[in-house]
Amino acid sequence: MKINGTPYRSVWVDEKDGWSVHIFDQTRLPFALDILQLTTPGQVAHAIKTMQVRGAPLIGAVAAYGLALALRTDSSDTALEQQAAMLAATRPTAINLAWAIERMLNHLRPLPPSQRADAAYAEAGRICDEDAAQNEAIGLHGLELLRTLAAQRGKNDRINILTHCNAGWIATVDWGTALAPIYMAHDEGLNVHVWVDETRPRNQGAALTAWELGSHGVPHTVIADNAGGHLMQHGLVDMVIVGTDRVTRNADVANKIGTYLKALAARDNNVPFWVALPSTTIDWRVADGMREIPIEERSEAEITHIHGRDDSGQISRVQITPDGSKAANPAFDVTPARLVTGLITEKGCCAATPDGLLSLFPERG
Repeated sequence: MKINGTPYRSVWVDEKDGWSVHIFDQTRLPFALDILQLTTPGQVAHAIKTMQVRGAPLIGAVAAYGLALALRTDSSDTALEQQAAMLAATRPTAINLAWAIERMLNHLRPLPPSQRADAAYAEAGRICDEDAAQNEAIGLHGLELLRTLAAQRGKNDRINILTHCNAGWIATVDWGTALAPIYMAHDEGLNVHVWVDETRPRNQGAALTAWELGSHGVPHTVIADNAGGHLMQHGLVDMVIVGTDRVTRNADVANKIGTYLKALAARDNNVPFWVALPSTTIDWRVADGMREIPIEERSEAEITHIHGRDDSGQISRVQITPDGSKAANPAFDVTPARLVTGLITEKGCCAATPDGLLSLFPERG
């Protein structure tokens, strides 16, 4: 995707030195576009933990490069396993992280230590290229849904899409998942408008999704998290599209906290609720999302404090709760498959059922 006309991916290797890894510091967006240079696996782990880099597909890709950085210093069997375990432990809910590390290990273990560093960079690069291609395919399949909706509503009628959290290109290597169909629909000339949930507590919608859509010229409006149901009741939402950090083989969906409530409101108002994901986000080992998906508990400070730009233009952090008030901060919730209209994957769209998933991935049967 482009920023001010310049094409970027969300992670890349420095062309000059051929090994250091670059990412955007997402904790600084939308007020500053800072690029971080990562040179050690410790820096990669810190970036993932602190959400300088976030989004299920992207943290998997960045972690893969983190392992490549580690092997530049020590490519022994012991170091390979230790560094992989350290990176895999940075965040527990998104399955793409564990998937990427496992793929890297399977590729690197059979190789002699002297070949591992170069092989790790090459494999991390393939993970990135595949993610970009998968997300582009997700966009094309989702575009068909929006074309159908536009045909039903009339060419000039506005299509209102609600999304929650950030599942755009800044959360993947390129294109995004939930936002990819929206970008393509906009570029094709469809009259799309996006309701952007602010997505407390970290405000990924207000900060990141709104920034992405604005940079691409897509009409959008930021709303409070609790406004979505009201808009649905008044016929102002035609479709909900969200991303996900993990989908079970039964099609339960783990995503940013608050997604479940949007799905309930959508069901009550007969609004289609679609989930966009690459196949790397499907955890075929897990059936029951409520019982089997670990839900990350993050710092109380994300609830009790908020970042923003004050009237003088300075970025600051302020406390919004009384002294002594405790805060709970589950980062994700699980939306049962029964509330999901369907899944948009790189292989096509399917019902949110075990049979629906197997229709696209029969090799998993």
